[in-house]
Amino acid sequence: MNDQRARTSRVPFRSVSRRPRLLAGLLAGGLAGLVSLSGCAGARGEGSPAVSGGAEAPAASATPPERPSGDPSAPATPERQETPEQPDAQAEPPAPDAKIPKDPAALAEALTRTTALLRDAVDDWRRTGDPAKGQAPEPVVLLALYEQRLYRHLARDPEVASRTYGRLPKDQAVRARDNVTAVRDLLSLAHPVSGPVKFRIEPPEPADVLLDGFRRAGRRFGIDWQVLAAVMLVETKFGRVRSPSYVGAKGPMQFMPGTWKAYGMGGDIDDTTDALLAAANYLHASGAPGDYRRALYAYNHSQAYVDAVLLHARQMKRDIRNYYAYYNWQVYVITTKGERRLSGP
Repeated sequence: MNDQRARTSRVPFRSVSRRPRLLAGLLAGGLAGLVSLSGCAGARGEGSPAVSGGAEAPAASATPPERPSGDPSAPATPERQETPEQPDAQAEPPAPDAKIPKDPAALAEALTRTTALLRDAVDDWRRTGDPAKGQAPEPVVLLALYEQRLYRHLARDPEVASRTYGRLPKDQAVRARDNVTAVRDLLSLAHPVSGPVKFRIEPPEPADVLLDGFRRAGRRFGIDWQVLAAVMLVETKFGRVRSPSYVGAKGPMQFMPGTWKAYGMGGDIDDTTDALLAAANYLHASGAPGDYRRALYAYNHSQAYVDAVLLHARQMKRDIRNYYAYYNWQVYVITTKGERRLSGP
């Protein structure tokens, strides 16, 4: 881990209903509540939350079918809606609170430009920086955050999202649809919090350290590393969320103690390397790689969760730069008074 200090955030909380390993009030990966499901591997009916390079096509078993878009069930206060200060190749990266455009044409332009600049920034980081040490450079962090905020906005307005897709280049439209659908799936599982509660937030381990861990665990148990990465993205935003879930799930891959005892192989539930191996072990025992849907449903009993994980995994399979973009997505929590970002700039 790097030496940045952990940060504790306090937000409202209320008692939450038990739902399939969902993140009561929080939500993850795909950009939802605490953009990190306070979930746990192997829980049944309990409330829970919140790729090598190139354009490798995803395996059929890891590709979710197209699903109709629906409105997210969790309320959230929209971010500021005005003509955006869109990023420009000759300008500074977008500020953390850069405005989000309203109309589909402006949203499509913002997505197209942001994605192009983010890919260039990721390439620069991998070529001249060192993703195995420290955190990402500021341009990558700010561009990834702006892109994440655009997807979150579109996830809350299916009609605008649909009109925006039609204005995007084909490849960009596929990417946007996958990400927006994943975010919407996770938002549908969110339950807003309303009383005082603390979340412990820490910087993630370096991107390439995690990537090496995904690959090692994947090779040992025959699991696509992109699927492991997508699970960690959804569960804890690559280890940023360090608080246990309200049902007792722990660690960067959110295991219930009983499941950890069966599949943790004697490791430390809070250790990233041990947790990745345990997750790969559990997914393999639950049917992967032959049936990723079955295995992921065992990990978290929600079809929306399964779909979100597979959509994110598919994007990482298509372009490894998507992994580095996801690595820089930040933690959000949805409260009864709106949403709040807990990590990042």
